[in-house]
Amino acid sequence: MRIDFTKKILLTVMLSMCFQCNTQAQITIVKNGKAKGRIVYVERNVNNEEASTLLQRFVERISGARLPIVEGVSPKRGDIVIGESTDRAGEDGFALETEGDILHIRNGGDRGSIYGVVTLLEKYLGVQYYAKDVYTFTPSKTIVIPILHEAETPAFRFRQTFSYGNEDPDYRRWMRLESHKELFAADMWVHTFNTLLPADVYGKDHPEYYSMINGKRQPGTHSQWCLTNPEVLEIVCQRVDSIFRANPGYRMLSISQNDGNGTYCQCPECKKVEDEEGAVSGNYIRFLNKIAARFPDKEFSTLAYLFTMQPPKKVKPLPNVNIMLCDIDCKREVPLTDNESGKEFVKALRGWSAISDNIFIWDYVINFDGVVSPFPNFHCLQKNISLFKQHHATMLFEQNISNRGTDFLEMKAWMLARLMWNPNQDTDALMLQFMNGYYGQAAPYLYQYQKLLQGALLASGIPLWIYDSPITHKQGMLNEPLRKTYNELFDKAEEAVQGDTVLLNRVRLSRLPLQYSELEIARTNPDRDAETTRQQLELFEQRTREYGVVTLNERNNHPADYCRLYRQRFLPTNERNIAKGKSVQFKSEPSGRYASFGAEALTDGLYGGTTFVESWVGWEGRDADFIIDLGEQQSFTTVSGDFLLQSGAWILLPEYVTYSVSDDGETWRDFGTYTFTEDRSLTVKFIDAAVSVPKPVNARYVRVAVKGIGKCPSWHYGVGYDAWFFIDEVIIR
Repeated sequence: MRIDFTKKILLTVMLSMCFQCNTQAQITIVKNGKAKGRIVYVERNVNNEEASTLLQRFVERISGARLPIVEGVSPKRGDIVIGESTDRAGEDGFALETEGDILHIRNGGDRGSIYGVVTLLEKYLGVQYYAKDVYTFTPSKTIVIPILHEAETPAFRFRQTFSYGNEDPDYRRWMRLESHKELFAADMWVHTFNTLLPADVYGKDHPEYYSMINGKRQPGTHSQWCLTNPEVLEIVCQRVDSIFRANPGYRMLSISQNDGNGTYCQCPECKKVEDEEGAVSGNYIRFLNKIAARFPDKEFSTLAYLFTMQPPKKVKPLPNVNIMLCDIDCKREVPLTDNESGKEFVKALRGWSAISDNIFIWDYVINFDGVVSPFPNFHCLQKNISLFKQHHATMLFEQNISNRGTDFLEMKAWMLARLMWNPNQDTDALMLQFMNGYYGQAAPYLYQYQKLLQGALLASGIPLWIYDSPITHKQGMLNEPLRKTYNELFDKAEEAVQGDTVLLNRVRLSRLPLQYSELEIARTNPDRDAETTRQQLELFEQRTREYGVVTLNERNNHPADYCRLYRQRFLPTNERNIAKGKSVQFKSEPSGRYASFGAEALTDGLYGGTTFVESWVGWEGRDADFIIDLGEQQSFTTVSGDFLLQSGAWILLPEYVTYSVSDDGETWRDFGTYTFTEDRSLTVKFIDAAVSVPKPVNARYVRVAVKGIGKCPSWHYGVGYDAWFFIDEVIIR
């Protein structure tokens, strides 16, 4: 290519000028360990002060130099100015702009100044934050900031997820996370009906304020309101006014249904509205609109959850009515657009987005029944979050559980935080970035583990559910050859970081879900090697204690209790159960799918675990009655049934169980009755309903008759609806 002399001179001059401009525009804030600039904030407020001290603290950690913080002075060369406003960014957004030899971190609103500082530290000063008190940077005695002219606004105005890292204020800011407590007055952000209109205050004298279910008013802590009752509206408006007066500075409040499904009012007036609107939610939006109209300067959030998930056909939420749409019933093995349960949610999302621009998504990303259990849904996160953004969602809560030991919690929280800020990121790239920074040389093996787990899940065709069990996947992603491969990868990962105690502990903590799966699957195998299982249990108990793992599920079952019960229930003892393997005849069959395998499950010698998806046999809303044939006359002193309490799943204890015996299966003699004590605990429990007699009884047949409670009581989520009870093993000894 030929350039004439004049053009060559001109090009040289232009390049020289650009180089000089670039050199001058770079800002040296620290040189040879000494501060060359200051941090200047334009006005004193909480966000500007926090942004300034955050920047000062990390610059000092990187360089050893402490930048002075000054207020309201004219900036000079090398200064960083924090807190000017900008129209280049929205709420929580910021602009980073170099002007001459000064850097401006401008605020688009709310915490924009803080997040601008975080971005500066992360992208240009090399500070990476991964988990509670876990961050990395390269020390440097000189810090130079390049030319900057960029702006960012988060995809969602509210972003929340759980992690024990939230205990670290710097981590929370780095992840750009918020808390509902900062937004909702009196921390009333979900399931607030009973707080606003307590059933124990109004229920006795005014049952008409509460749901009519199956023809009867059902006041209770989990009952809903009769939303067509004008007195309810007036009382609630008075409560709303008093709450805002007691919480100045807040402008948002949740007025939302109590937890539980199907408990909405079915009185004639409420049913009329439901029919007009084509959805139960119509009554709720009409009610919320009335309140929102009385308080136009406030914002009211309400749930689109379970029975209110689908939008109404006629009424539209007012702009200050926030729709909190929940995808609780959806499976998680593929994105929400790709399975039937998700498609029902997507239908609701599209419907709400057609009538509202004020949508809050409550998304579930964890297995509540087994938080320390593999839950490989990383491949779904970005697609789901992008879906929410495309349909006008402005607020997002990604619900997991913040306890240590939760399946790859640190990585999931980190990836979610980034995707909530900007969904247009590659999931694999994020995963590798986190793994390399957090696990070091173990990262390649853990990455292989996650990809194998994901592929095996998809290939199995078995859904991934938020109330799942490893046993569900024992022929799929957790089959024996795959578990062997997973363990080999973890062995290599541990070996790769053997010389670094910190990294080794991170790998071992992340291995706990695989170890838990091994234990759960082993207890369903009658041919298991008891000694190997015992050793695995001891290691699991040791590691959960060492790493401070406090729960295995949403119901707060502690690992130590799990290990104790595992030894009692699942490891062999010398005690002989003469009912094992014996035939069962039902006089009152189990409910639904349980009828198909109940006869085998009650006497197969395998005890059920903390989830009801295996081994357990259930009856819904009715009594149980069955006979065990011991095959011949047997002598025994004790008969017991193993019952499950899992009230969150509507599995409650029955009233009593009566045992009787017979020689011929026709004439029965009473053996004894076990009466249950009501237990309102949310913790999963196993109840041994045992009856013993002082002298041995001889009989061939044993009859078990269980009297259920029928309907869920007023204190329960399912008030007015059929309650379940579950049995797995009958023991005769």
